[in-house]
Amino acid sequence: MTRGIRRALIAGGGIGGLSAALALRRHGIETTVFESATRLRDGGAGLHIWTNGMIGLDCLGVADRVLDIAPAQRVCEFRTHRDRRLGAWPVGRFPRRYGLPTVAIGRSDLHAILRDALSDTEIRTGAEVAGFSRDDTGVTVEFTDGRTERGDVLIGADGVHSAVRRKLVGDRPPRFTGYVAWRGTAAVGPDVVPPGTFRAYFGHGTRFTYYDTAPGRTYWMSVANGAPGGRDEDDPTTKLIRRHRDWPDPVARLVAATPAGDILRHDVVDRPPLRRWGEGRVSLLGDAAHPITFNIGQGACQAIEDALVLAERLADATDAVAALRAYERERIPRTAAMQRLAWRIGRMGAWEHPLAIRAREEFMAAGWDLFAFRAAEQDQVAYALRYPPVHAHTHEPSAHHDTRQELQ
Repeated sequence: MTRGIRRALIAGGGIGGLSAALALRRHGIETTVFESATRLRDGGAGLHIWTNGMIGLDCLGVADRVLDIAPAQRVCEFRTHRDRRLGAWPVGRFPRRYGLPTVAIGRSDLHAILRDALSDTEIRTGAEVAGFSRDDTGVTVEFTDGRTERGDVLIGADGVHSAVRRKLVGDRPPRFTGYVAWRGTAAVGPDVVPPGTFRAYFGHGTRFTYYDTAPGRTYWMSVANGAPGGRDEDDPTTKLIRRHRDWPDPVARLVAATPAGDILRHDVVDRPPLRRWGEGRVSLLGDAAHPITFNIGQGACQAIEDALVLAERLADATDAVAALRAYERERIPRTAAMQRLAWRIGRMGAWEHPLAIRAREEFMAAGWDLFAFRAAEQDQVAYALRYPPVHAHTHEPSAHHDTRQELQ
């Protein structure tokens, strides 16, 4: 028996889950979001949203809100820790070419924008998925508190440790990349980090990236090789400043300007690509399906793309199972390529041997501007042009960051 999709259940209230709920709602499908945490997570990390992600947010009707606060990236610079230039990507060209810029934004800011756009959608917190069962007419989700919910489809958007994924494909732990990230947000002005700045430095088994996410707010990340499960027993500030003491300004200054209690430490993990994401009326989305390391800045962008394609396939579908498999056939090859690329770039960034580092620097200096940028533009932006702009961007931009101008 087949029928139209009237109600979708989404496990996970992160950026992927909220984007999916918004995309489905815009196609007239009733959606309920179930978040295991007792309140929606507002994590303080920064996000680099490439133009493909911005085109997706435009389709969801929230790009204007993002552009109100998010600094547009002008040039993405890549340098050695001795300040040798390795490459500079002119992402400031993207507004002229594609209508929208690449931006930087705080995760909590984007999360709040999506949440506000779902004011008429039910979002339940403290709802941890324990399991689910499927039949020919729908899916029943069981929660750890004994409650159940019934819907036409279930979408697991519950992150890298997804309970829905575990039920579908087994309980294998995520793959540790071999490196650890320390993240923070520094309160510094435009005299320290000019608006629209993105800079990544490569050292010996360690890296440092920073970009401004709002006026007076700069997100940074220090990455170093290490073992999983470690902890900082003392204030991490001293250790990080020592690690980067000879690096170009303002690296050490950004660390020093961040309260020690606000510095987050995480083992960096991902998972190898899956050949299938779903079964029956159940599928996955975002990090639950394809966790992508930060190395290419596409984790949130790909979750947003997932949401658009999922809603497109489910809209007016009479066969939920066929619609979900069509969604997976389109998304798996693209996201698997992103996962593999992010893994390879991460491993290259983790090199420690002097000869390997020299080879990396010469490789980047020779082709990072031309070939790598062209590949990034094609892979990360051109796909999104299947979704033409659907909103006129007419409001005045922020007085601090003119995100509408054609950036050179």
